[in-house]
Amino acid sequence: MKKPIRSLEDAVDRCQMLGMRLSKQRRFILELLWQAKEHLSAREIYDRLNQQGKEIGHTSVYQNLEALSEQGIIECIDRADGRLYGNISDPHSHVNCLDTKQIMDVHVQLPKELLDQIEQQTGVRIVNYSIDFYGYRTAEALEAAID
Repeated sequence: MKKPIRSLEDAVDRCQMLGMRLSKQRRFILELLWQAKEHLSAREIYDRLNQQGKEIGHTSVYQNLEALSEQGIIECIDRADGRLYGNISDPHSHVNCLDTKQIMDVHVQLPKELLDQIEQQTGVRIVNYSIDFYGYRTAEALEAAID
């Protein structure tokens, strides 16, 4: 089993281990994702890097995101409104805030009894899982959703 990527250093190490060239642009993207600790679109990544004075083209951002997510170094989430990229690539769950559209990473461990129950019902041995939680951060948004 591969060592999980839990830091920028782990991500850089994985790139080197895979023989991926660690270009300046690729490093910029990894650094940004680890600093941001949130899920960003390619456009947001492009905008933020250029705001920081790090010149990088649209094409370079897309190509690097594709290569990094294909190799499992960063996370890619497909959403109806496009792809979002995050820094944690090892198995984890997400809390989706419906009023802010923010996605937060959480590590959830289900009780062994529940996993056993699921395995018994399905006949499938669970080796990994991720859960998507959905909710509202503000009481006003929750009340509006209920009405």
